[in-house]
Amino acid sequence: MTRHFIDLTDAGSANLRLMLEAARTRKDARKGSPKGTVDADAPLAGHTLAMIFEKNSTRTRVSFDMAMRQLGGSTIVMDAGSMQLGRGETIADTARVLSRYVDAIMIRTDDHQKIVDLARYADVPVINGLTDHSHPCQIMADMLTIIEHKGGLGGAWAWLGDGNNVLHSIVEAGALLGFPVRIGCPEGYDPDEGVIAEARSRGGQIELLRDPRAVVRGADVVVTDTWISMGQAHAEEKLAAMMPFQVTKELMAQAAPGAVFLHCLPAHRGEEVADAVMDGPQSLIWDEAENRLHAQKAVLLWCFGKI
Repeated sequence: MTRHFIDLTDAGSANLRLMLEAARTRKDARKGSPKGTVDADAPLAGHTLAMIFEKNSTRTRVSFDMAMRQLGGSTIVMDAGSMQLGRGETIADTARVLSRYVDAIMIRTDDHQKIVDLARYADVPVINGLTDHSHPCQIMADMLTIIEHKGGLGGAWAWLGDGNNVLHSIVEAGALLGFPVRIGCPEGYDPDEGVIAEARSRGGQIELLRDPRAVVRGADVVVTDTWISMGQAHAEEKLAAMMPFQVTKELMAQAAPGAVFLHCLPAHRGEEVADAVMDGPQSLIWDEAENRLHAQKAVLLWCFGKI
């Protein structure tokens, strides 16, 4: 059966733990090697990943490309506007054709239904590089980062800001791997109710609060993301509603001793996070960005049945 990685539940908690351990092991084994060096076992030699981008990308594009290179494989990068997909070819037809050429497909897109349809019609693994609904590869990197620095996933994770795709995947991860998630959003910007309900049905400990200090109080991990996503207008009304949820040094002081800060990047400095936090001693954002590479290597290996 083809292994797709559309959301974290596709793998399940046991496989997520195996992937995170594999990511740590491979990362440790590469210490001191040039970044272009192929892993000693070259497990994906001869395999090709097609990468489709309908949204701009820095970390997803480079990390997946380098992940395949380090695993011994290769990539083909395609922007939707230069494909027949951009001229009206259906997702189903694109999936059927690409399945004849490549061994896996990663797509970074808007409408989540596109990736669902791509996986339905593809004969090869399909990986979610981001949709408007979720961002599972990012959260794999986030969890890897916390495990490295804390020896585990820690206690409560506190989210501040918009109820967006990154939050949806954090909520899903919390339910699967057993860490509580406290959410601080202004009214009108809550996460999808279905995502929350599904997580709670799996035993997830999810709280939705309006007081940012209460959200952060005692948390081990504090997370935020840009308030204005790609393709959205720079909405002054939204920014005004979000400002009480800006992550500042004063707010971080409410978190648990040793608490750390995550942001998936790119950041709008001075909006969702203050420079003093982003560049401060509690920030793990550069390790987090690097770990996109190592976590996605493990995702690729799981999709190919190597884990």
